[in-house]
Amino acid sequence: MQPKIMMRKKSISASKASLVLFLCQMISALDVPLDSKLLEELSQPPTITQQSPKDYIVDPRENIVIQCEAKGKPPPSFSWTRNGTHFDIDKDAQVTMKPNSGTLVINIMNGGKAEAYEGVYQCTARNERGAAISNNIVIRPSRSPLWTKERLEPNHVREGDSLVLHCRPPVGLPPPIIFWMDNAFQRLPQSERVSQGLNGDLYFSNVQPEDTREDYICYARFNHTQTIQQKQPISVKVYSTKPVTERQPVLLTPTGSTSTKVELRGNVLLLECIAAGVPTPVIRWIKEGGELPANRTFFENFEKTLKIIDVSEADSGNYKCIARNILGSAHHVISVTVKAAPYWITAPRNLVLSPGEDGTLICRANGNPKPNISWLANGVPIAIAPEDPSRKVDGDTIIFSHVQERSSAVYQCNASNEYGYLLANAFVNVLAEPPRILTTANKLYQVIADSPALLDCAYFGSPKPEIEWFKGVKGSILRGNEYIFHDNGTLEIPVAQKDSTGTYTCVARNELGKIQNEVHLEVKDATMIIKQPEYKVIQRYGQVSFECIIKHDSTLLPTIIWLKDNDALPDDERFLVGKDNLTIMNVTDKDDGTYTCIVNTTLDSVSASAVLTVVAAPPTPAIIYARPNPPFDLELTGQLERSVELSWIPGDENNSPITNFVIEYEDGLHEPGVWHYQTEVPGTQTTVQLKLSPYVNYSFRVIAVNEIGRSQPSEPSEQYLTKSANPDENPSNVQGIGSEPDNLVITWESLKGFQSNGPGLQYKVSWRQKDVDDEWTSVIVANVSKYIVSGTPTFVPYEIKVQALNDLGYAPEPSEVIGHSGEDLPMVAPGNVQVHVINSTLAKVHWDPVPLKTVRGHLQGYKVYYWKVQSLSRRSRRHVEKKILTFRGNKTFGMLPGLEPYSSYKLNVRVVNGKGEGPASPDKIFKTPEGVPSSPSFLKITNPTLDSLTLEWGSPTHPNGVLISYILKFQPINNTHELGPLVEIRIPANESSMILKNLNYSTRYKFYFNAQTSVGSGSQITEEAVTIMDEGKMAGILRPAVGAGKVQPLYPRIRNVTTAAAETYANISWEYEGPDHASFYVEYGVAGSKEDWKKEIVNGSRSFFVLKGLTPGTAYKVRVGAEGLFGFRSSEDVFETGPAMASRQVDIATQGWFIGLMCAVALLILILLIVCFIRRNKGGKYPVKEKEDAHADPEIQPMKEDDGTFGEYSDTEDHKPLKKGSRTPSDRTVKKEDSDDSLVDYGEGVNGQFNEDGSFIGQYSGKKEKEPAEGNESSEAPSPVNAMNSFV
Repeated sequence: MQPKIMMRKKSISASKASLVLFLCQMISALDVPLDSKLLEELSQPPTITQQSPKDYIVDPRENIVIQCEAKGKPPPSFSWTRNGTHFDIDKDAQVTMKPNSGTLVINIMNGGKAEAYEGVYQCTARNERGAAISNNIVIRPSRSPLWTKERLEPNHVREGDSLVLHCRPPVGLPPPIIFWMDNAFQRLPQSERVSQGLNGDLYFSNVQPEDTREDYICYARFNHTQTIQQKQPISVKVYSTKPVTERQPVLLTPTGSTSTKVELRGNVLLLECIAAGVPTPVIRWIKEGGELPANRTFFENFEKTLKIIDVSEADSGNYKCIARNILGSAHHVISVTVKAAPYWITAPRNLVLSPGEDGTLICRANGNPKPNISWLANGVPIAIAPEDPSRKVDGDTIIFSHVQERSSAVYQCNASNEYGYLLANAFVNVLAEPPRILTTANKLYQVIADSPALLDCAYFGSPKPEIEWFKGVKGSILRGNEYIFHDNGTLEIPVAQKDSTGTYTCVARNELGKIQNEVHLEVKDATMIIKQPEYKVIQRYGQVSFECIIKHDSTLLPTIIWLKDNDALPDDERFLVGKDNLTIMNVTDKDDGTYTCIVNTTLDSVSASAVLTVVAAPPTPAIIYARPNPPFDLELTGQLERSVELSWIPGDENNSPITNFVIEYEDGLHEPGVWHYQTEVPGTQTTVQLKLSPYVNYSFRVIAVNEIGRSQPSEPSEQYLTKSANPDENPSNVQGIGSEPDNLVITWESLKGFQSNGPGLQYKVSWRQKDVDDEWTSVIVANVSKYIVSGTPTFVPYEIKVQALNDLGYAPEPSEVIGHSGEDLPMVAPGNVQVHVINSTLAKVHWDPVPLKTVRGHLQGYKVYYWKVQSLSRRSRRHVEKKILTFRGNKTFGMLPGLEPYSSYKLNVRVVNGKGEGPASPDKIFKTPEGVPSSPSFLKITNPTLDSLTLEWGSPTHPNGVLISYILKFQPINNTHELGPLVEIRIPANESSMILKNLNYSTRYKFYFNAQTSVGSGSQITEEAVTIMDEGKMAGILRPAVGAGKVQPLYPRIRNVTTAAAETYANISWEYEGPDHASFYVEYGVAGSKEDWKKEIVNGSRSFFVLKGLTPGTAYKVRVGAEGLFGFRSSEDVFETGPAMASRQVDIATQGWFIGLMCAVALLILILLIVCFIRRNKGGKYPVKEKEDAHADPEIQPMKEDDGTFGEYSDTEDHKPLKKGSRTPSDRTVKKEDSDDSLVDYGEGVNGQFNEDGSFIGQYSGKKEKEPAEGNESSEAPSPVNAMNSFV
């Protein structure tokens, strides 16, 4: 670290001037890294690490421990002085020194006396490289003397008089803490009338009869020895005189009108005023000619004590206390002077130097009075220390030049004045060390793309090593603007890209050696939320879902966390967290808030939030939520040059609490009628302190905001015009970009009207060529945002600055930016262009970079132009379509994808800057090898006979080489869709048709056909065809039409199998072509499962069927077949059932209380039947049957209409999950069970309808013939449990 040299205002001599010049040219000292292993190996002078305080008060009953710990290499030895002379601890049996330490232990508990060891002690730690010393440690034993005995007379006081009870505690070390108590050890109550002073006395501003008592006792607590001393009790007797005479205030302490007080910097200043008077006076404090310091001023003891903490010289002055009651006032002025013991401005710091280097030790301290600076070397005054030719003392600075290893030493700086001293040790350690790299070898760094990468290379050596970085094992040294090289050896890649991945080598070398270390960098793709949660408004008891779909690097494992109002989600089963969503069931008012999706990986974190607003359901429109009414009664107070206080009264919030207020302002001077955002405050606040800019005519208005929206703006406040001032800021976004090769266009964003701070806004534009010893050229322009400098060289860097000014003066000095004059087209083309063909569709092109000076602009990259000249297989030329690939930055290679195989190409390379492209390199010709061909352009199967088929085909659209043959494969397919043996035929490349003979009659065949080059086979084309059926089996089947010779549609067949799936069932429909009276069946199973197909028979010849009892949220495969002679099936179709709906109803059929209730009802019915049976046997008549027949309520009809059985539900129905909102029909009747093939129950809550062919057309209809009584009607027949729930 280079030393800072403080220049004095007085003129300096020639020798002083040369000294300053020498210091400015010095080499900075070495920094030793805090590496424990390194520190253990390096030689180091002693450093004091722990010592006892300067003023050390000890307990005389315990052993005295004087601490002195130090470190160094080799470990230091210790010695002590006492009262300035050597302290031989070996001659005192009571004194020992701890092993490997300088800490002294004086044994008091075994016969020693603490008073015998009072004195001033100093520790010295020494090794072969120097000696460090401790502070002067003053040892004093604590004292807690007894009170001197005295005769105390009772105090007889007239009511209303003042009284002082003196404590006068014994002098102890340290001073005791004073408090007043009674005989019962209860603290005496204190108030504005009765209080304890700083000196421990008890003051009565006026006595009252209740003050009479005989046990006023003063206690002194000596904390160091944990003892309490008690003064004899004091008696006070108050006699009354009516009436009590009122008196104006008189100060009891301090006396007189003025006094003085001296306090040290950094201490606590305590000032006290206690007054007598009737009524009891009130004390107030002021500082004459100033304000009491904010945040450091406190009032104690009922404001009788003024306390200022951490005082400084600025707190000196006159402080006045004023005691006041209704009859008058009294005051006292205390003149405070703040002195200062020495304190550091610059404490000396350790120096680690290499042989032959220079350095300085600087010791600067301040105080009041100014301290005296003296130097010691290894604990000896430097004037009498051994001479060192490399050392020169100049006041508070020691200058070292051309140091050698013998120059190592510890120097002490002592700064002292009458109030204290400071002592600091700082060593000079001269080391000669070869380079060492402290960073772990082969360390792996992982970063996110487009973020900085910091590769560490912590090092040490003396002299300071030079650091170089390389990429790869044999890479070249890293240079350029894309890298930043830090002084500590760290390599920074400001914007790491995917191609930054690799191995990096750090090399450290100095004149004593060289060492290197490898680290590895991996650049990962950033994590992104590609679909963020969106704002939702949901009614109470509804359901809402937030999405959070992410994209991330495949090697990073993301975790998704959902938060509500920046806290964990409630522990509630209604909150369902999915892979990429959050679902809240049965929303309540408590769910209102902000929901945040946080995606974390080990390298990055992204988040997105959305607000959920829960509103009341429509049936309860009693509460009307609306935007708030506008605030009113705006008022400006406390007008200052740069601030003003605005207050207002809120309008009606209209049942939605006001969340915040938005304050806007209008600048009537510069932009009248235009309102700008100023700030916003919480909805509970109705005042705000506003920061203002100079030279603006302000008006303010306030807008209230609640969850419904924003109110209308309030009426504007009164106007307030602020005074003019110099501009506070300079234009932003200053740029220098040339528009022509010989100019420099300087642009900036002009200040807005209110930023001008005054009239007459202008700009001072300055520029000079960078790295050239030129003076600044400046021009003052009007309030514009552009200035053009002409006649500049082409593309050279310029230093630019733009400063604002107005009629009152200039803005602060602006910062400089670097710009460039105009670019010109690059001068040369890239050379040594080479092409390496990787495969038939990919090639790699290399080139040499052009010299940067010929680019004549910002290097943006290289463009590769390439185009196909001709196909080597067809020899036919076509329109040339040139393709362009751009490679950003200073890349010297690139990949050319998407090439056509077996073709001839040309390419050239051009360098690109901001002006355009440079000349093209000479065209380079390269050829791609053969590839596999595309599929044949067509395959037709014609002229079917009993045992033959004719095949015709077209050659591949893209042969991608020389065709050598075609491959034909075919195999028969039986009625169960099983494939027979595969036959393969190779056909010459010049053929385009063939006749397959010796085939089976009435057989379906599948054909696979592809072309071949020398590289391999291309993609295949497939077709199916059937040979003609035998005449004996054609009865009843429609014969194919004769004429065209093409294969006709096959009969019979099933096609267009479609599915309409719900939660637990699916409607299957199909189209059939063939003879009548076919018997169909439906096969289905879980998709992807190896289980056998399940089979359902279709009644009659209908072309639809309903699959029931399916599992919700499951993918199924299905196919339709025909029984009998033909034995054929349709192709497979796949569908998925809907997800299971969460039910809020409880299946009470499984509840214990319900079972018990049903048992009790059954028992009662049984008893009733027994009674009826007994009465009938006795000849009585029980007219239940007649009443049932007379009142045939359909709800209690127990019999089905068709078979007379009881209306029980099958097991398949009982085990279906209950649906949310399931209820019985509104007429309270139970519908009878429909047949299995009926679709009335499967319409998603609407009446399903079908076309004549059985296709389902009512599935998505929203029309209902009749609204259900409550909720959404279930899509299946109601169960008895749901019927019971409808009455509960």
